[in-house]
Amino acid sequence: MAEPAVFMQELTKAFGRVHAVDGLSLAIGAGEIYGLLGPNGAGKTTALRMLAGLLAPSSGHARLMGIDVAVHPQRAKGKLGFLSASTGLYARLSARELLVYFGRINGLEPASIERRMVELTRALDLGRILDRRCETLSTGERQRVSLARAVFHDPPVMILDEPTSGLDVLASRFLRDFVRAERDRGKAIIFSTHYLAEAELLCDRIGLLFRGRLLREGTPSALRAEAGAATLEEAFLTFVELSEPPAPQWHGPEVRPA
Repeated sequence: MAEPAVFMQELTKAFGRVHAVDGLSLAIGAGEIYGLLGPNGAGKTTALRMLAGLLAPSSGHARLMGIDVAVHPQRAKGKLGFLSASTGLYARLSARELLVYFGRINGLEPASIERRMVELTRALDLGRILDRRCETLSTGERQRVSLARAVFHDPPVMILDEPTSGLDVLASRFLRDFVRAERDRGKAIIFSTHYLAEAELLCDRIGLLFRGRLLREGTPSALRAEAGAATLEEAFLTFVELSEPPAPQWHGPEVRPA
């Protein structure tokens, strides 16, 4: 059996006595959108930064396309496109100049850069903004350019960390359509968000993360059915309640009112 595109085994990150991620194990195949869901502070971004080689794990390991991230970080990064909620574009460069620059960083030849520019301009509707400085772009336009930058080298694995944060309805829908198209091209995509309704529309499988631990994993319909819930949000709240230790019981002497 072929190894999954993304593999994490007992991945853990501790900051002092606090475990931001605690024994996380995941396997994600090619042609799959995997939603990593949880509230702010659940450990999603920490887990993804370890997977991307930006943060060293305290224990456990991760592989991208069979490459150990800790042993061969540069090779692993070449297989990955990473989009965060913070665009961080170079303000004084045009979108075109920015994409050419990152194409060169990733070792693409001029002909490949030009071909990829045409493909992404069409896919992400960049034509009207390619020659504008990034500092003049709207939030949605900047996010589209950031997405193009993240996938310009056409990596087999994509990490999208809160990609629709701050976007309006139309921009969010445009991004989701692009993600589905990339999935259909065989990409393994991790979609991290705390918008559960959005993940329910988009993701093939979902992992529910809470306090650094994976509570449940499955298709949206399977998770709803297990929890007996109408929505993924209700299912998540049910699983959180089940994971919490019961309230301590009072076993001391009975206290009667005076």
